Amino acid sequence: MGRTRPDFPGGLTPNHSLNGTPELGYGITDWWELGFYAPFAVNSGGQFLSDAGKIRNLFVSPNAAERNFFYGVNFEWSYETPPFSQTRYGLEIRPIIGIRNAEWEFIVNPIVDASFGALGEADFAPAARLVRNLGHDVFVGAEYYADFGKIGDFLPFNEQQQELFAVTDFKVGVFDIELGAGYGFTAGSDRFITKAIIGYAFPVPGKGDGKADMPLKAPAMTPAMARSATLAPWETSSVPDVFAAMR
Repeated sequence: MGRTRPDFPGGLTPNHSLNGTPELGYGITDWWELGFYAPFAVNSGGQFLSDAGKIRNLFVSPNAAERNFFYGVNFEWSYETPPFSQTRYGLEIRPIIGIRNAEWEFIVNPIVDASFGALGEADFAPAARLVRNLGHDVFVGAEYYADFGKIGDFLPFNEQQQELFAVTDFKVGVFDIELGAGYGFTAGSDRFITKAIIGYAFPVPGKGDGKADMPLKAPAMTPAMARSATLAPWETSSVPDVFAAMR
């Protein structure tokens, strides 16, 4: 149940649309990861729309899985298509700041989303996540996503995207699953959204158990941000996964 008008003439109308993103990540070191996205959408009429691709560079604090305070920054370079953006090139800068203990995890992303060209601008689109660890790889909590609009000239509150999700993360065999249901509480938001993320970590050579690091999960962008359309799972790499889904 989304917005019934596109963000710009000729853009994707969010209402009754499906947004998806296959993603592959590879850890170069324990502090640097490369990734690639292929975002897409299916509109209310059943038309498949490609949003070309994104290349990601993620830099993190080493040994983050063992830290109570962790941090990093993610850069995404994108080439976008007309249904998703009025400009062809974009850059998302996503700082990652988190704290956690055995029971709780809190993560903040003060995101800057920039587009380039005559119609380009830099928007502030923060996200945050608070989850409780129930044990046995099960987490429950809330995620917050927003788009305040152009930096220096924010939209009126009722025109901003302001959305809150109830989420749960758990494992099913070798797969990591996140399910969520979100509600938008401004006129500029999508009213009701559901999301599902499926992640698989390829075995990492040299690991004693033959598996990649799979610590606490972190928020991924939702279909609410139609022009970003980034649904990132936790990664398949040597970089601690506490950072990976923060995009």
